[in-house]
Amino acid sequence: MKNARVGVDDITRQPCAVERASGGRRPYARHVARFHRAWLVAAVTFLVLLTSAAFRSSVGVLVVPLEDEFGWSRSVTSIAVAVNLILYGLTAPFAAALMGRFGVRNIAAGALTLIAIGTGLTTVMTDPWHLVILWGVIVGLGVGATALIFGSLVVNRWFDKRRGLMLGVMGAAWATGQLVFLPLIANVIEATGWRTVSWGIAIAALALIPIIWFVLVDRPSDVGLLPYGADPNNPPAEEHNTEGSAATAAKATIRTLVEVARHRTFWILAGTFFICGWTTNGIVSTHFIPAAHDEGMHATAAAGLLAVVGIFDLIGTLGSGWLTDRFDPRKLLAIYYGFRSLALFALPAILGPSVEPPILVIMVVFGLDWVATVPPTAILCTRAFGREKGTIVFGWVFAAHMIGAAAAATTSGVLRDVTGDYLLAWLLAGLLALGACAASLTLPRSLRSATSDQTGPQSPTPVKD
Repeated sequence: MKNARVGVDDITRQPCAVERASGGRRPYARHVARFHRAWLVAAVTFLVLLTSAAFRSSVGVLVVPLEDEFGWSRSVTSIAVAVNLILYGLTAPFAAALMGRFGVRNIAAGALTLIAIGTGLTTVMTDPWHLVILWGVIVGLGVGATALIFGSLVVNRWFDKRRGLMLGVMGAAWATGQLVFLPLIANVIEATGWRTVSWGIAIAALALIPIIWFVLVDRPSDVGLLPYGADPNNPPAEEHNTEGSAATAAKATIRTLVEVARHRTFWILAGTFFICGWTTNGIVSTHFIPAAHDEGMHATAAAGLLAVVGIFDLIGTLGSGWLTDRFDPRKLLAIYYGFRSLALFALPAILGPSVEPPILVIMVVFGLDWVATVPPTAILCTRAFGREKGTIVFGWVFAAHMIGAAAAATTSGVLRDVTGDYLLAWLLAGLLALGACAASLTLPRSLRSATSDQTGPQSPTPVKD
């Protein structure tokens, strides 16, 4: 089709059905030149990630009220939290395959429905196993399908340029959502009870479904577009939905794991992200407040320090996305894990009964570094294993992250019980972060280039390492 000269953003568009029907005219060309639909899709994805993360983390605030009302022990409620975390991580790679098979919109809407059912039914539960099934299994599956893998898939499909930045935005939504809503949730529980929070989460999850359904589009080509920043003369190859069952998608996910497990690159990425989960969600999120309490710090002050982490996490993750678009992601990972190790080594020496400037500095470092590892890790998965397969691989890498978090939560608690304090737990986490720093630099040098990120190897064979 012959077209007149158009602007830079306008060329990211392919002829749609309306244009073909009108003889090639482009009635919305000026609008498209100013605004690419990718930004609207990204905004909706950001909202889903932000709220889904809040849904998952809210169970931590509900634990004590549930124990007080039903007389359940901490071990009972902890089982539900552990199941939630494990399924949260393990669902991700299968969700990526299901989204590729049945569409992002369908799977995301189904996941939000699960969250609504799980949280809503908690208001009438009477036995501990109800909590395990509802919050652990049902909500765990729902939030797992709308976690980072969801954002990664959307970004990989809709963005050729600014991909690192957008991955940073999605990572920030996920991490910040786990922290910023906790004070509000706690206040609502104190004022009206925990059932109000459960009903509120259920209603919020259901309210997101029509937004997803009418705004979120699986692929740019579905609406006659190319990904944002794509070269119209060399458009990225796409893998479209194929026929098959959920079982087929699950088998494809496992087959992908078997294929990539032969490659050292995958194990380095999974191993470093395992350590990432260990040193963030596992020890800091779970044990920082108890550790501060051991040192005589009031719980509200310790919670305030975690709020500082949440604030600076947003800045750090966005900055990491921007840096990932411009620098070698392998070196960025090494820097991030290096700074994290220093913060973990320093923490036991400066943690005390009051909030002093040194501890504030450490929490700022934690915040800037919290999920700064997400953009370079996701980019490296795409560069190593291709655009579509890289998303599933990142799902498995993310699963390693949550397994690391669960392992750290358990190990750190045991070390505290055996030794009487958290010193060994902090030092172990610091050593692991230092190991991740070194391991990041052993990734193949071929992955430092942005060329493979823009085009992506489209064959199913990963890079040689």
